[in-house]
Amino acid sequence: MDLNGKKILLGVTGGIAAYKSCELLRLLQKKGAQVRVAMTEEATRFVAPLTFASLSKCPVYLKDGAVEARPFQHIDFPRWADLYLVVPCTANAIGKFAYGLADDPVSLCFMSCTCPRLLAPAMNVAMYNSPAVKRNLATLRSFENTFVLESPAGELACGEVGSGRLLEPADIVSFIEGGSLPLVGTSSPTTPSPRGTAPKTPAAPLTSDALPEQDPSLPGHGRRVLITAGRTEEAIDPVRYISNRSSGKTAVALASVFLANGYSVEVVAGPMEAQFPGGATVHRVRSACEMHQAVMERLPQVQALVHCAAVADYRPKVAAAEKIKDSRNQLVLELVPNPNILRDSVAAKKPDQVVVGFALETDHFEKHALEKLEKSGADALLLNAPVAKDSGFGFDCVNYTLVTPNSKVPELRMGSKVELSETIVDFVNRKLEKSRG
Repeated sequence: MDLNGKKILLGVTGGIAAYKSCELLRLLQKKGAQVRVAMTEEATRFVAPLTFASLSKCPVYLKDGAVEARPFQHIDFPRWADLYLVVPCTANAIGKFAYGLADDPVSLCFMSCTCPRLLAPAMNVAMYNSPAVKRNLATLRSFENTFVLESPAGELACGEVGSGRLLEPADIVSFIEGGSLPLVGTSSPTTPSPRGTAPKTPAAPLTSDALPEQDPSLPGHGRRVLITAGRTEEAIDPVRYISNRSSGKTAVALASVFLANGYSVEVVAGPMEAQFPGGATVHRVRSACEMHQAVMERLPQVQALVHCAAVADYRPKVAAAEKIKDSRNQLVLELVPNPNILRDSVAAKKPDQVVVGFALETDHFEKHALEKLEKSGADALLLNAPVAKDSGFGFDCVNYTLVTPNSKVPELRMGSKVELSETIVDFVNRKLEKSRG
């Protein structure tokens, strides 16, 4: 591809190699290309958006951009581009792309992009060689007009040695110039390989319901997991209800990580804003009683159950058949307890099944989490403390720790909801293997 006059969108995700994207941008410009930049929030912690804005002479597409920024950048930027580069492409971004998650500028552009897409992975060797990342990369290589560069071996930022390094910017530019990247709408031929890596031949694109066959080596192969998601709504009258706060983002991350580990995923979901990835079977409910019934019906068919939903503890004893008129007089509602889905599922579970609950606490975290774990009898409890700034409800990060019986409560840590999900899935994998052995 001759880069002179080409319009290139550069997606930058949150890895230490993000600084190399500045060099890549300059090299592309020297070849005569116009470059615009989209960044994840995590990427801005490594390189300031002002750096890319200054180099590209164009505002950077950010999650919380300037007021004057155009409202449809997630469509306009990819539509403008002749080529979309994601450099560096982290494990988190790879997982989002593979399963159709789009909640930041880089993944939104990937979702709406119709031009060729070129991804340059960069991460620790253990992450790069993990079954989840391998599966996700295989999925992406099957997407039409999507190309994944190999990550060469070498010394990594953490001091370890192995695969996972970002391909050097000059090599990325050489690959683009020498490769047979297709124009928009054309078929995808086999591409030449940078520095002797094996060529990749993209196949037909996947639909949301046609994911690759499960790899038998993945820990979840042949296993089913059930996840509760969202919130419940308890009717006061036809237009009013009692509910809890939940965007559903954590449950979506859980579903994605379980899918990446080879599980068949079913979800019982109350109302929520986040969208589940293709491959998950979703059953919609509204009230706590409906969720209770759906969970108990499906419990015998699964090996693991994760209670992620924000279930209302109480419901009105009687829901009015018609809208209660606003008389500005005091209104008294008589409430009754909803069924405790966590405790009932633990009571009904078989010895070889795993049940994980969630405990959202705003004070005395350790005390309340241990009390809930003991009362419920769950195999583990994910303690979630949404009290830190820019975390919790609706955010991508959360303060959390996993609590297990007869052990000290680990210190809370701030991490992404994907990392939280990986903690839960790792626990479930270990627990199921132990019960099998």
